[in-house]
Amino acid sequence: MIYRDLVIIGGGSAGLAAAVSAYDNGVKSILLLEKSPELGGILNQCIHNGFGLHRFKEELTGPEYAARYIKEFRARNIEAMNETQVLKLHEDLTVDVMSSKLGLETIQAKAVVLAMGCNERTGGQISIPGDRPKGVYTAGLAQKHLNIDGYLVGKRVYILGSGDIGLIMARRMTLEGAKVLGVSELMPYSNGLNRNIVQCLKDFDIPLRLHNTVTKIIGKPNLTAIEISDVDDNLRPIKGTEQIIECDTLLLSVGLYPINTIFTEGAHGKLYAKTKGAFVDQNLETSIPGVFSAGNVLHVHDLVDFVSMEGEIAGKNAANLILNGRKDVKKVVEVTESNNVGYVLPNIINVTEATDSVEFSFRVRKPMKRGEIIIRDGDTVVKSIKAMDLLPSEMKKVTLKTNDFESYNHLFVEVKEL
Repeated sequence: MIYRDLVIIGGGSAGLAAAVSAYDNGVKSILLLEKSPELGGILNQCIHNGFGLHRFKEELTGPEYAARYIKEFRARNIEAMNETQVLKLHEDLTVDVMSSKLGLETIQAKAVVLAMGCNERTGGQISIPGDRPKGVYTAGLAQKHLNIDGYLVGKRVYILGSGDIGLIMARRMTLEGAKVLGVSELMPYSNGLNRNIVQCLKDFDIPLRLHNTVTKIIGKPNLTAIEISDVDDNLRPIKGTEQIIECDTLLLSVGLYPINTIFTEGAHGKLYAKTKGAFVDQNLETSIPGVFSAGNVLHVHDLVDFVSMEGEIAGKNAANLILNGRKDVKKVVEVTESNNVGYVLPNIINVTEATDSVEFSFRVRKPMKRGEIIIRDGDTVVKSIKAMDLLPSEMKKVTLKTNDFESYNHLFVEVKEL
């Protein structure tokens, strides 16, 4: 049995930030577990720029951004165990791992931070009709093959889904000599950041087809073509709109989902249905006392800067719990998404004598040019903010400051279109 005060699962942007933050807040006995040989996570394959504008006030590539945190992590001599697979997390905060150096081992912690990130949805998960040939990849896997392994997966490429990874790969593959024939998006709006729509599609004259999807995959043993179709308001293909596009590669950018198997199966932790991440309070503590969650394992982010900032919050709060114990909870206030809001975090506020502000993170359900963000307690509005250009692809944050959280019963976060 290995004993550490804090165990962090995941060595990407959230895990590294949590480790540095916990160390700076007084906890020195920290062990970070990472399944890969290197720290940095998915950032290592994201060689494009655009990272760090919020966190470091400068534009960095993914590896450069990761290097900033790795440098801080190593400067503090925080312990990391790479090439280590976490097998199970238990409610008593023991963690079963399989390490290339130690073999099967159990670690006892006083607190745990979950920072495992997320996975891409695959073709099997969205069940596209047709053949199952070679040439169908998730966008992230194609990115790894190109940026890490050094080879191009195809020459005539079509992309399903307008998530940021897909948009970035449209530009990346074009720059490497491939012909990107277009991008289909099921929804009537893009799921990527506006800057990526402009820089990755419009700048290269790559067509974006909204309310459109791939309805058939064609080819054996290799992909030779796809069929695309427009969809109606119920997202069902419209007969007569079919179009055949000859291609050798289909990239899927159809969503990400948090990796929470060890949290649910081992510790029996509670998930929030809207995000598939953990159900958390304002300190990012989950339903399992002493277990915190941050980054893409909690909810999928559009900016890595916010992933790191969330990791810092989880690390700080985990350190505070380890060093100072648990404060008495005076009241539990529920938090619920309401009109035009897809989800909101935190799910509850555990009100203590120290609770004087809570930051809410949420996404709108549809694009709105102008809107009013409203936080209400029942029917009573406690805060409202006017906002412009609200998009489902961009997470929004709003902070409620008050010394009177104990007076609230049930907070709702909604957006009114203006």
